Amino acid sequence: MTVYFIGAGPGAPDLITVRGARILGRCRTCLYAGSLVPPELLDLCPPDATLVNTARMPLGDIISRIVDADSSGHDIARLHSGDLSLYSALTEQQRELRARGIGYEIVPGVPAFAAAAAALDVELTTPGVGQSLLITRVSTLSTDMPPGEELSRLAATGVTLALHLAAHRAEQIVDALAPHYGAECPTATVAFASRPDQQVIRCALRELPAALAEAGIRRTAVIFVGRVLDPHTHPGVTDSYLYSHARMGKLRSDPGSVQ
Repeated sequence: MTVYFIGAGPGAPDLITVRGARILGRCRTCLYAGSLVPPELLDLCPPDATLVNTARMPLGDIISRIVDADSSGHDIARLHSGDLSLYSALTEQQRELRARGIGYEIVPGVPAFAAAAAALDVELTTPGVGQSLLITRVSTLSTDMPPGEELSRLAATGVTLALHLAAHRAEQIVDALAPHYGAECPTATVAFASRPDQQVIRCALRELPAALAEAGIRRTAVIFVGRVLDPHTHPGVTDSYLYSHARMGKLRSDPGSVQ
């Protein structure tokens, strides 16, 4: 039997992948991450499936339920929000399953930052403005950042930032970023991306704490910081080489020379 770690996507029930939906439809047990997972997705499970809300369950209890289902010969869906590669608490679950000889597979999902970028109608890698995206968060009472990954040090790169799990630390964000990005640097915050209650807040970096407080945004949000949020005012903005006459010419002369 197999445990399928499935990324449920950012919130809209139709943003789960086709593969994820198909696997949900055949798993007799589904452990899902509470209110972070759209309830409509549970309707994809078999009618007789056992559904387990893990929102208030410690790791040991979650693993016990998986072990019980595996012993019963059931494939198991472990449904997480977003994509499993980011802030999913996947690593410790993998460790426990490997120790017990239980097989698993990861089914990727649409990450929150991608849904947030779509809500903002932006490309996060605009030629001439920014070609890198740094995904990070801030230290919280529960989990500190590892040495060398403090926000103030990461900010020295100057690349576009996507900050997860950080809306409640807006003042800390401004203090860390303003010396590197400038107080007037554009920011855009998307809370509950792709959901009916989605909120979008655009403001200068210096205005971020007040803007988020006024909107009541403290969680389930992605904060972007960088010039790509307003690329048309950047003096270096240019068109992509992908559609250029130079590339078209190379393709015509040697179709195998340009990817």
